[in-house]
Amino acid sequence: MALPGPVISQSDTTPAAPPKSLSRQDPLESRYVNGTVREGNGGFSVGISDLIANFILNVMREADGVAELQRNELAQRFNCVPSQINYVIATRFSPEHGYIVESRRGGGGYLRISRVPYDKNTLGMHAINSIGDSVDASTARAILNNLLEAGVLQERDVRLICAATDEKALRAAPAERKNLLRASILKQLLVQILL
Repeated sequence: MALPGPVISQSDTTPAAPPKSLSRQDPLESRYVNGTVREGNGGFSVGISDLIANFILNVMREADGVAELQRNELAQRFNCVPSQINYVIATRFSPEHGYIVESRRGGGGYLRISRVPYDKNTLGMHAINSIGDSVDASTARAILNNLLEAGVLQERDVRLICAATDEKALRAAPAERKNLLRASILKQLLVQILL
């Protein structure tokens, strides 16, 4: 759901406009002026991670679902350190979110990001297998949102699974066992719904 008229800004130490060293034009770039993206009259702040993630998604849309980038060029574009790029990749483009990331260190840090090719059954099984023995609440939500966006789960299914795996439902479990219990419940519910 899009929010009406946001103003996206950095902190008081805003970076200069990003260099145009990457060959693809970013649709957000035309609105990026001295570290600030302006739209409409309303306002809220969005961090550099959101700008980087949106840029990568736009590159993927323009390039038939595959983004091939250099980590250092991307860091220069957004006037940040390469570890910020690593953070965005790890948190927004993980297998749990439905992406395959090929990464090479050195030589500018090549990145190739693509969507996991899938049919609904394959994506469902991939999600179940990616859970492992333990899963935190935010990762569980990311997996469920990915399955919802791909049409594998219905909104009602997602709401029910979220209710069964959230902190309130697991409050009686010892803290050190909550993520283990959440993973077990999540896997069992997905298996029952998808198979």
